[in-house]
Amino acid sequence: MSSGFFGFFAHCGALTVLEDEGLLPAALSGSSAGALVAGMWAAGMSASAQRDELLRLQRGDFWDPSPGVGLLRGRLFREKLESLLPARTFAQCRAPLSLSVFDVRARRTVVLCDGALAPAIHASCALPVLFQPVRHEGRLLLDGGVLDRPGLDGVASHPRVLHHHLSSRSPWRSEEDPALVPPKRAGLVAMVIDNVPRTGPFRLHEGRRAFEAARTGAKRALAQRVSDGVARVTL
Repeated sequence: MSSGFFGFFAHCGALTVLEDEGLLPAALSGSSAGALVAGMWAAGMSASAQRDELLRLQRGDFWDPSPGVGLLRGRLFREKLESLLPARTFAQCRAPLSLSVFDVRARRTVVLCDGALAPAIHASCALPVLFQPVRHEGRLLLDGGVLDRPGLDGVASHPRVLHHHLSSRSPWRSEEDPALVPPKRAGLVAMVIDNVPRTGPFRLHEGRRAFEAARTGAKRALAQRVSDGVARVTL
């Protein structure tokens, strides 16, 4: 599951369709918003349970401004995660999980797949400027989407991959931005749902519409033919 700001509503919508169809992941990977949804599902939280929690989400649940390199300290976000996750470690997850994070000092992507789960998800979601970096296992970490927007660095050896690619609605990116092109490689199908409503810390009210749009799009994507490794739906 790819990064994409507050795209966890869309990831969750698509994942509920996979659950309904019995297409349960054998392994999961993700970065940023994708890490949040993939991590919670791997930890034992169903997509429908995630939906209920996400649609109850309020800005006050994670909004804790504090002096530092980033607006939000992240303590509220971590506490929320720890209260929701059924599993505490990667080893306790029901399916193998790989999460991409950005190592600030090394300036490269690091894939986390063992140890404590909540700080790994927190780090992968720590969007620069919005969140302060996360100290974890001796590293200073930020959002996995900094260099691995698709969230695929942890699945290089997997022969078959269904990738949920969040289309950017950012006004600062052009359609030709290489970071936004769905990834292509042997054995990978990218599911792309265009025109999902934008969400954000001041647009949480759009979360339900984003969830429902992604759910509708995922149903249509599963029913259509794949073209050049991409199943694209425009809403």
